[in-house]
Amino acid sequence: MRILFAAIAISIYYVSTILAAQSREVPQHPNIVIILADDLGYGSVGCYGAPPSLVRTPNIDRLAREGRRFTDANTPSSVCTPTRYALLTGRYCWRTWLKHEVAGVFSPLLIEPERLNLASMLKKHGYETAAIGKWHLGYGTGPRTDYTKELRPGPLEIGFDYHFAVPSNHGDVTGVYVENHWVFGLRSDRLNPAGVGKNFNGKPYLGLDAPQRVDEEVMPTLTAKAVQWIEERSGDKPFFLYFTPVAVHRPITPSRETRGTSAVGPYGDWIHELDLSVGRVLEALDRKGFTANTLVIFTSDNGGVNKPTLPSDETNAAKAGLAICGPFRGGKHDVWEGGFRVPFIVRWPGHVPAGTVCNEMMSLTDVLATVAAIVGEDLPPPHVAAEDSYNMLPAWLDQPYVSPIRPDMIVHSADGNFAIRRGPWKWIEGTYHPDTRPGALRLRADQFHPQLYNLREDIGETKDVASEHPEIVKELSQLLDLYRDRGYSRGLAIPAAR
Repeated sequence: MRILFAAIAISIYYVSTILAAQSREVPQHPNIVIILADDLGYGSVGCYGAPPSLVRTPNIDRLAREGRRFTDANTPSSVCTPTRYALLTGRYCWRTWLKHEVAGVFSPLLIEPERLNLASMLKKHGYETAAIGKWHLGYGTGPRTDYTKELRPGPLEIGFDYHFAVPSNHGDVTGVYVENHWVFGLRSDRLNPAGVGKNFNGKPYLGLDAPQRVDEEVMPTLTAKAVQWIEERSGDKPFFLYFTPVAVHRPITPSRETRGTSAVGPYGDWIHELDLSVGRVLEALDRKGFTANTLVIFTSDNGGVNKPTLPSDETNAAKAGLAICGPFRGGKHDVWEGGFRVPFIVRWPGHVPAGTVCNEMMSLTDVLATVAAIVGEDLPPPHVAAEDSYNMLPAWLDQPYVSPIRPDMIVHSADGNFAIRRGPWKWIEGTYHPDTRPGALRLRADQFHPQLYNLREDIGETKDVASEHPEIVKELSQLLDLYRDRGYSRGLAIPAAR
């Protein structure tokens, strides 16, 4: 009898061991926090080369120390709305009605409610979801958003459970916050534009009968909302927080807590404000015991403002020694690399190897397909959804993979000037949208002609080699046309450029 009991005990032990091993191999769905900064350049944080004598970013640097830092992560556009659309949907934004520039303050909701996106996908897998911060993807169905009325459809119609936002840009003419379907604290539909002053661009505020934003308090307010939402989570369900700070977008308005703390003036203080916000989100995850099972992604919607001939707080910071966009040419609005290369850090304890660096080329458009792989979601065919999104999970986790995962990548400037990267090559089409403003045409005149660069040899895009490689020019220009005409780029098998 004792032998029988011993045999049963051994069997139970082995079965429980196998089940435990299987549970480790298939972890519970992680919480997911995406922190999407605004206009943060590649070289503006410590782990990407910013000298600590100029600016200090200990919380962003903590993510890099505890996670994986990417050196070739790219936004699909050098301005914000197209990137935000692409990150959430896995689709290039120029496939919508928005072909250049950004959505206006009164634009309709850009993401179709029926379209697969991060929020709707994760909600299907049992996630609680929130979008807190800058939205800039429109509300309603148009033709002009009325902020005195219900703002529907909006984020709640595409899968978010909660929404608190600056509706367009930091300092925009609404002058208010939005919560769920309404202007926050809206008291009536009366307007009094004469009584509320002008925004930083000199345009009058709408005069909505609601609490008005104070620019210096926007970052603390948004951060407090994000922290509160995390604190309210019970842990019974996984959660997805899409947190989009307004820093470091203009106007440069550091709070009293960070004002005067950097060696490069207000712009450095504004970077400190962003890092402080990141730190408070990480502290909330620590306090709640969520850190071990939370995937944190930190990145930016486009490169930094880098216009050395124009007076600004950014220019003053650059003159003081801060390489806002690192080693890259140009910045926000441009077709140069400085407009697209951004910090990108992933931290997921026990899954993403800590303190590592990856040089694999990726696009923020790839976040959707990668998160889909994490939660076990099979994507629809590429002509249906996630048209331009590649699964980068092996690169995130440092698992064996054949490089490149993404064979090529399309980017475009604020003016609708397209470029395509493949292998070492970057081909710039050199055209612009017909509605491009005359001032932009003058300011970026050197970008509006066909150009070819070998980024492996010339990361600063200093030597146009188009005349030396006409076969590459032909190949890449044809590939760009194919992807635009086909309606998707994911999974198309095209021979690689040499």
